[in-house]
Amino acid sequence: MKRIIAMTALAAMLAACQTSTEGLEPIPGSITYGGQPRQRLQKSPVGSILPHTFTDQWGERVRETYIVQPDRSLKLVDRVYIDNPFD
Repeated sequence: MKRIIAMTALAAMLAACQTSTEGLEPIPGSITYGGQPRQRLQKSPVGSILPHTFTDQWGERVRETYIVQPDRSLKLVDRVYIDNPFD
């Protein structure tokens, strides 16, 4: 009985550890802000990584990473705010 309770608790803890990037929404300056770009990436291989660096609406530098999907759309997978060493 103790073993079943321990396994159930362990399974619940492991399920809580899963991460998802579905909550990553585009911000002003993102390539996909306002929808997908009109021109599809026809020559980019599916699964290729596309970096994009820009300044957001508050003047902070942002680096985003996209992956080309099978339908040639872009999926936002990562966002990093770049520290400004001059502040």
